[in-house]
Amino acid sequence: MLEPEPTIVCIDCGGTCHLLTHPPEDGAWEPGDIVAYRCQDCRDRWDLVLPDEDGDDE
Repeated sequence: MLEPEPTIVCIDCGGTCHLLTHPPEDGAWEPGDIVAYRCQDCRDRWDLVLPDEDGDDE
């Protein structure tokens, strides 16, 4: 089952970014869904596209 990581590493400062996006109402994340993260240190926001199951992004 596809699910975004709850935290990622900030590429700018190395801090911890926390997931801002709530799960879809049906609970099913899909490849191509956009998820947002906010860094707790530098406050940068990161919007990422969930990859397909095999990891390829078109």
